[in-house]
Amino acid sequence: MEKGPTRKLAVLLHADVVGSTALVQLNETLAHQRIQDTFQRFSETIATHGGIAHELRGDALVAEFSKASDAVGAAVDFQSENAVHNEGLTDEVRPAVRIGIAMGEVVIADNTVTGEGVVLAQRLEQLADPGGICLQGAAYETVPKRLPFDYVKLGEQTLKGFDEPVRVYGVTLKAGKSVLAADVAKNVNKEALELTDKPSIAVLPFDNMSGDPEQQYFSDGVADDIITQMSRYQDLFVIARNSSFSFRGKAMNIRTIAEKLGARYILEGGVRTAGKRIRINVQLIDAEREHHLWAEQYNREIDDVFALQDEISQYVASTVVGRLRVGAQEQARHKATENLQAYDYLLLGRSIVGDTEENNRRAKDAYLKAIELDPACARAYMGLSQHYIIDGFSSWGQSPERSRELALECTVKAASLDKFDSEVQWRVAFVYTQRGEFQEAKAYINRALEINPNDADALTVMGVYLTGIGDAANAVAACEKAMVLNPFCPAYYQSNLAAAYFAARRYDDVLEPITEFVTRTKFPYGRRLLAATYAQMGRIKEAEGEMAIVMESEPDFSLAAFRKTQANRLTLESDLDHWIEGLRLAGFPE
Repeated sequence: MEKGPTRKLAVLLHADVVGSTALVQLNETLAHQRIQDTFQRFSETIATHGGIAHELRGDALVAEFSKASDAVGAAVDFQSENAVHNEGLTDEVRPAVRIGIAMGEVVIADNTVTGEGVVLAQRLEQLADPGGICLQGAAYETVPKRLPFDYVKLGEQTLKGFDEPVRVYGVTLKAGKSVLAADVAKNVNKEALELTDKPSIAVLPFDNMSGDPEQQYFSDGVADDIITQMSRYQDLFVIARNSSFSFRGKAMNIRTIAEKLGARYILEGGVRTAGKRIRINVQLIDAEREHHLWAEQYNREIDDVFALQDEISQYVASTVVGRLRVGAQEQARHKATENLQAYDYLLLGRSIVGDTEENNRRAKDAYLKAIELDPACARAYMGLSQHYIIDGFSSWGQSPERSRELALECTVKAASLDKFDSEVQWRVAFVYTQRGEFQEAKAYINRALEINPNDADALTVMGVYLTGIGDAANAVAACEKAMVLNPFCPAYYQSNLAAAYFAARRYDDVLEPITEFVTRTKFPYGRRLLAATYAQMGRIKEAEGEMAIVMESEPDFSLAAFRKTQANRLTLESDLDHWIEGLRLAGFPE
């Protein structure tokens, strides 16, 4: 049975390019390329701020957000970036964008969003100046005033197709402020900031200079592996990949990027492949003083790519730190695979998002090919494991039970092949925490952090492990440290931190991360935690509201079933009782 359209209340952003016809008349081919690039960059900014770019309509873009603050943040962030980008162009084909933001009911079907909210956002966008933003009054009222935005009252405007006038505000970013920096700051506590006493470095995504867009995954893989290697040096503070990669294609100066990431040093580069030859350009920049510390160009036979990555990571680390521990150097030389063809399939698998059954199958096929070429490639088994997990969640392929069994088999196989890869180790640890096998989990998570003390993912899994064994205080510390290392973290970091706060009975602290989590995902777990937290705070009406949302998506939920599923994941009976008490007060059925 096909899924019908979804109707809901949302925050809509509508953007279009000003004077697109005139740009096309200047240079049709270049104008289309520039407009496409503009919306690609905007789509990436939208994703960074938790939004969804639903569709491109020629010279216009429509996006959906859960919160008006996220939509405004994405809009002002992009307009600032696009202004800098356009200033760097040497011709007159400079796409400027107008943006309108409104709240309203919409219908979503086949990745297309329609409804009154979209039309209102479009009408507001038409009021904006080039490079400007217009915001509906109702949406304005929901944006926290602590955020670094300036507003101009534009009064009540009569809009085509709407009977009642609409209050409108113009929005800009306050001078000297940063949207992302403001968002990140709320996740950082004083103790965690002590981490930045170490030299901090971010590796930006390497440019694909091969002229073939299909080779982008190879350039990403080179930069990604350098991040992994450098993270093993205990003398460095290395920003996580998904934070530094969020700046892909953004025309921003290095100092601004570094400030937003909390990094003193920036490593950037490019990769060009031609036949059996590979060229990698790389440069290290001291962002605080805005000068280059070192730059190098490497030309090698492509078979030498692994040695080349070693050379780059070691040289950069020694330039920044001055000296490195011998043991860390040896660990950084360890590779996922020495078989170049297998490595290529590994990178291909990692580049595919398994969001459909076909894509998930393609990713598995790539990992299976890597394993066929190199049976000792631990990361291929690890990647295959994750896509079996997706199969299980989505009821694709074999039965969910069999998918989970295959995922565990692959995970354990990966760990047996590679004792020097922190990602392999922490993923095994996570599987064991979910099975309630904490002794096994402890060995693997300790090993992951021994290998790579800067692995933010390992730290947040350590938080899950510590919450499970009843050590809430240290669980909080681990999760907070993870969010400093990875300021633009995946949503599950926030749920892990919120669960640790809940276990520590720090209810006020739970609200911000868990509210953020439920706005970014649809997992009912977040709503259950929010309901239990509100109930423990005595905010019963709000708890009951969250309970109703959960029961709508999980009509068979009961406290008895919840106790059964959670019994293995919390070793202290008092922690489990604490959860049950909160859910019972919220009104969940026995």
